[in-house]
Amino acid sequence: MQVIQTAIPEVLILEPKVFGDDRGFFYESFNQQTFEQLTGVKANFVQDNHSKSAANVLRGLHYQIEQPQGKLVRVSAGEVFDVVVDLRRESNTFGSWVGVFLSAENKRQLWVPPGFAHGFLVLKNDTEFLYKTTDYYAPQHERCIRWDDPEIGIDWPLAGLSSLGVPNLSAKDKLGLDLLQAEVFEDGL
Repeated sequence: MQVIQTAIPEVLILEPKVFGDDRGFFYESFNQQTFEQLTGVKANFVQDNHSKSAANVLRGLHYQIEQPQGKLVRVSAGEVFDVVVDLRRESNTFGSWVGVFLSAENKRQLWVPPGFAHGFLVLKNDTEFLYKTTDYYAPQHERCIRWDDPEIGIDWPLAGLSSLGVPNLSAKDKLGLDLLQAEVFEDGL
């Protein structure tokens, strides 16, 4: 496995070693020991999640203000543009974002540390998104930042996905707050 740094040092791209031939492929999608050795992150994953979405669906930007979750995310079918936003007020990168294309083809994974909002735009129909979390889902602590907050300025690749230029959002995600109005992490996670 290879670890690739992003513009936010704690957010990491992981590329597995893939072994393939005319029969197909094999790769180790997760190994706790390798993950810790290569990233320096000691994570105890307690929950696995799996979603399937149509093209132009945007999920996020989600986080839990209490019981914050670290996430190891990947795509097993299709493709997404995955986005992480730093919500740690004391961080030098507060309000900054990183976007990464994750697909079944590139087999990349992304480490999203606790203290960050996370979301993704689905680029292909029938995309399957999988992720491990370091804490349990706690709906009472879940928060949402607006996907199009001008303060953050995420450059979503919407061209060609929607004639309206607007992604398909859940009712909950339509209520997302601007970064300046949202609860953020004050204690330097």
